[in-house]
Amino acid sequence: MAARTGDPVRRIGRWRRAFLPAGALLVAAGASSCASSFPGSGEPACFPPAFTVAPSSAKPGDTVTVTAPDADCDPRYGGNARIQVTMTDVAGVEVLAATAPMNDAGGFSYAFKVPAGTAAGEAFITAMPFNIDWCDDTGRNNRVTGAGAALTLERVSCVIPMKPLTITR
Repeated sequence: MAARTGDPVRRIGRWRRAFLPAGALLVAAGASSCASSFPGSGEPACFPPAFTVAPSSAKPGDTVTVTAPDADCDPRYGGNARIQVTMTDVAGVEVLAATAPMNDAGGFSYAFKVPAGTAAGEAFITAMPFNIDWCDDTGRNNRVTGAGAALTLERVSCVIPMKPLTITR
């Protein structure tokens, strides 16, 4: 059997470059995240808040701000809630992974400097509630721990929300 050749990091980078555009297309088409509703409770499904990225293009060293308003529903994130923000550049390299405070209703504002060495082209920003498993394959929903055995959850589609950020030189 022939041994594999080539740098494994480069192989992964090529894979990500090939699939990131397709993933972005799916995100744009789906435009939803995983959430649960409480049948019979009168509460609608409560999605993570939609976020924005400004400006829409930046170069390394520029400041970019990711923000979201409070959700229109009651997501019950708690007093110590955090948002996890990541940025993946066009080469498929995750150049930023950070957490920042988020309020109980999902509102937040997080500013960062585009890291030096970020590849020029279209990067993607994600912002998801930190340490909350919206789409747990075991059927457990971390948002309603301790709510009681009688609670029935309705599961919906899981899509990771991403926003583009054009990196220039």
